[in-house]
This record gives sequence, structure tokens and C-alpha cells, in this order.
Amino acid sequence: MRRGAWDDEGAGVVLVLALVGLVGALGLVLGGVGLGVVARARAQAAADLAALAAGDVLAVQAALAGGAAPQPGVACRRAGDVAARNGAVLVDCGAERGGVVVVVRARVVTPWGDALAGARAGPAWVRAGGSGGDDDAGPAAGGP
Repeated sequence: MRRGAWDDEGAGVVLVLALVGLVGALGLVLGGVGLGVVARARAQAAADLAALAAGDVLAVQAALAGGAAPQPGVACRRAGDVAARNGAVLVDCGAERGGVVVVVRARVVTPWGDALAGARAGPAWVRAGGSGGDDDAGPAAGGP
């Protein structure tokens, strides 16, 4: 049998190499997406815990102050401490409707940068429609 200029001998090797390269690239993309999902979950957990800690401080302040407006500065410092212990940095914190809103940045290396997450927490009377605290004590700017 005569072999011509358009011989396909060795084409399988090229196809296998191309397929391996494609699978490798897909693995890198999926790995990056996975890192992003993990970073977002980590940031959200840190934000939730920071907001709960700050909300707890506000609840104690409200109980001890007998209805006086709580001071969000102390609560926000506590939120920053809790966020740091969970591998995040407090980006924003402010009082809002008797509760506290926090935004944290998780320090996780991803192809898209650090992950941001926000959370809100406060005393139970806020959710029940009660009044207390200063409704205009500086809501968190740019929060989720």
C-alpha cells in the first residue's frame, strides 16, 4: 500500500495530547471556581460569626443601659476581633435599626481576589418589631 502526503499515521498521539491539555485546562478552571466557592463560604462564615458577636454586645448594652441607645463602636471592635480570628478582615461595620451590619473580606488567594461577605445581627426585639436603639446610627455603606 502506498503512503501519500496526507498520511494520518501519528494523528492519535496528537489527539491524545490535545485531549490531555483540554482536561488539564478544564481542571485548572474548575479548581479556580472551587477556590472561589470555598473563599466565599469562608468569608460568609466569618461575617456571620462577627455579626453575631457584635449583636451579642448590642444586646448586653441594651439590657444594661435600660433602653438607652447602644454604642456600635464597642460592638464593631468585637466584630473585628472575631473576624480576625476567622481569617478575615472587617471592612465595614455599622448600626442599623437596632442591630449591626458587618462586611468582611476573607484573605483567601483566588484568581478573582479576596472574597467579600456581609451579615446582619441584633437583639431579638429588633426582629419582633420592638423599638430601641438609634435607627440612624450610621448604616453600613456598601454592604450587601
